[in-house]
Amino acid sequence: MEELIQLDKDLFLYLNNLGSPIWDGFWLFMTEKFYQIPLYLLLLIFFYKYFGIRGTIITLILVALLITASDQLANLFKYVIFKRPRPCRAEDVAEFTRFIAERCGRYGYFSGHATNSMALAFFTGLALQKHLKYIFLFMIIWAIIVSYSRIYVGVHYPADVVTGMVAGILLGVGAYKLHSFLIKRFGQVSY
Repeated sequence: MEELIQLDKDLFLYLNNLGSPIWDGFWLFMTEKFYQIPLYLLLLIFFYKYFGIRGTIITLILVALLITASDQLANLFKYVIFKRPRPCRAEDVAEFTRFIAERCGRYGYFSGHATNSMALAFFTGLALQKHLKYIFLFMIIWAIIVSYSRIYVGVHYPADVVTGMVAGILLGVGAYKLHSFLIKRFGQVSY
């Protein structure tokens, strides 16, 4: 286990130190949740177009539950179960980290950003892929970029990000299956 932890630290330092001031603005933009609002609004428009008002209401409720569940799961692992310090707070790592984030939380295993973005990507990508050919691929690439941004800005190890992504995939697929059931039962699909 110690070897895996050391490998995670080494990989983090390698990836984090690949950064350069030229790219900092892009990665800070991608890591900030509020800058993603235009994407969320566009997705909302797509859901309204393809699923109608009832389908959109179902979608909004499920997305709220999905993000709450993914946040709380990540927080449970971070603050109750593992309590692993973030790299920007770890004694043997922080001094070698290229830290550019505005703040550094206390614990990091696992990444809530990675969980949320991948959960949303799988949910929306699967729900809309019948109507929009490349939406699933686009959403996965977006989620990977958001997830990687956490390593770039210096607040998560690669294992934090990968675990968050896996948790997000599971939650996103589950939400998609529930969405499909609810749309068939209560929604009005419009084409």
